[in-house]
Amino acid sequence: MSSTETPTRTALVTGGSGGIGRAVAERLARDGMAVAVHYAGNEARAKEVVAAIEGADGEAIAVGGDVADPEQMAAAFDAVEAAFGGIDVVVNTAGIMILAPIAELDLDDLDRMHRTNIRGTVVVAQQAARRVRAGGAIIAFSTTVNRLSFPTYGAYVASKGAVESLVPVLAREMRGRDVTVNAVAPGPTATPLFLEGKSEEQVAGLAAAPPLERLGQPEDIAEAVAFLAGPARWVNGQTLFANGGLA
Repeated sequence: MSSTETPTRTALVTGGSGGIGRAVAERLARDGMAVAVHYAGNEARAKEVVAAIEGADGEAIAVGGDVADPEQMAAAFDAVEAAFGGIDVVVNTAGIMILAPIAELDLDDLDRMHRTNIRGTVVVAQQAARRVRAGGAIIAFSTTVNRLSFPTYGAYVASKGAVESLVPVLAREMRGRDVTVNAVAPGPTATPLFLEGKSEEQVAGLAAAPPLERLGQPEDIAEAVAFLAGPARWVNGQTLFANGGLA
C-alpha cells in the first residue's frame, strides 16, 4: 500500500455466523471493510460466511470465542489485529433469547441471558474501547421489545435494557477518541431465532403490525448497522430502532 492509499477499514462482528450477524458481516464487506466473522460454537457456519465474502472479492477471517470470557475475546481481538493491522468497527450481535412469564422464569435461564447479553456486551465493549481506532464505531444490539412490553419477554428485555443503558455511558467515556458508540434495536426480523416456536398465525400477526406491513429482513438491520459504522459520525450514544415503524 502506498502512502497515498487509504488503509482498509476493519470490522469485527460477534455472532457473525447467525442470521443478522451474517447479513451485517456481508454488508460491511460490501462497503469495502475487511471483516472478522466471530462464532461461539459453529466454526463451519462462520467459515461459510468467510467464503461468501471472499467469493465476492472481500477480505474475511473467522475468529472464535465466548463473548463473556475476557481472555477468549482478548485473543479474538488479537487475531483480528494480527490479520488486518487494527480494528475500526466492532458490532456485537451475539445474544440469546429465552422466553417465559416472569412468575415461571427459570433463574438459570436468567443467568444464561445475563451472562451472554449483559456480561458479554461489557466484555466486548471493554476490548473495543481499548482498541478501536480513531474514526471508528462500536455498535451494540438491543431490541424493539423494550418498547412493546410483550408478555414472556421480561427477562430478555431486562438484559437488553441494560445494554441500552451502557451505550450512552461508554459514548461519553470515549470522549476525545473520535469513536462513536450506539446500539441498534431490531423489530421482528425473519431469522431462525425469531421464527422458532411461533405459529403461522403469530408470525402473520407480527408481520402485519408495522405500518410497512412485513417482517424485517436481516438485510434491513444490516443497513442500519452500516449507517452507524460509516457515515453517521454525528450519531453517538443513541439507540436506533430498526422496526418498520412498529414502535
